[in-house]
Amino acid sequence: MDSASDEVDEADEVKQAIEAELQLMDPRVRSSRERAGRLLDPEFVEVGGSGRRWTYAAVLAELPGQAGSSADGPRYEPSRMAGVRLAPGLVHLTFETRLGDRRTRHSSLWRRADGVGAWRMYYHQATRVPPGVA
Repeated sequence: MDSASDEVDEADEVKQAIEAELQLMDPRVRSSRERAGRLLDPEFVEVGGSGRRWTYAAVLAELPGQAGSSADGPRYEPSRMAGVRLAPGLVHLTFETRLGDRRTRHSSLWRRADGVGAWRMYYHQATRVPPGVA
């Protein structure tokens, strides 16, 4: 492959991972264990803003009742989303969200099994940003 083709592949992979990340913020996806489960890797782990460690099963069990999962409630408002391909089929995203008055910084790893198929979130870290912090 030439370098121009690699850049297109990298941009496409980052774009696809961002699209999947945005889907996970959609209340229709968050409220459905089935839909959310298709976007999470079976080996998924998260360290939440509270410091709690979440697994695939724990997230799917509790996600429908979490903030941002109701169509008539507050929604995640993402900003500053950026990504980089670490390797073919592996993308690192960073971004911020607002949910009501709460601002959070995020880092997530998205991967595709064997570099093909659907993008699934493998790891996620969230850190709450205290009021007044830039």
